[in-house]
Amino acid sequence: MATTSRRSLLTAALAAPVAAVGVPLAAAAPAAAADPRTGCQTVVDWTDIVTDVTAEPGSPLQARIIRLAGTEFLQLRGTALHVFTGDTPLGVLPQALRPSRVTRGIAARNNHEGVNAIRVEVSAAGVLTALGTATAPGEPPTTNIVRWVQLDSFSSVLR
Repeated sequence: MATTSRRSLLTAALAAPVAAVGVPLAAAAPAAAADPRTGCQTVVDWTDIVTDVTAEPGSPLQARIIRLAGTEFLQLRGTALHVFTGDTPLGVLPQALRPSRVTRGIAARNNHEGVNAIRVEVSAAGVLTALGTATAPGEPPTTNIVRWVQLDSFSSVLR
């Protein structure tokens, strides 16, 4: 089965306007709903995630969906302050932001002996969960405690 790389798709997207009208993409008028600086279209704007976890002041847990080069991405932001003792639900996304299947990404966490990232996933039911937060392999649960998770780097392909 042949696959198409993201690089070849983006190259084709940039080349199409030149082939069609003889004008480079940078000189062409941007799409009406897309940001003229980035080409990014907001499908669903930043929306608060329903959560029982304390958020850092000024950094609430939020989600949005964007479209870039025809591909939709779920993006998260915000910082959860909590002493995580295991796989921990961080909240539930509103219906409009829920993926059709489980989607996973990486989030930053407090650094402990070089471990500074954890896996985060969103289920089809919209449940946002931080996974593997209690220990590093072979360590007792009290030596690698996660005290915060920052979601700003989470971006996952939806469709």
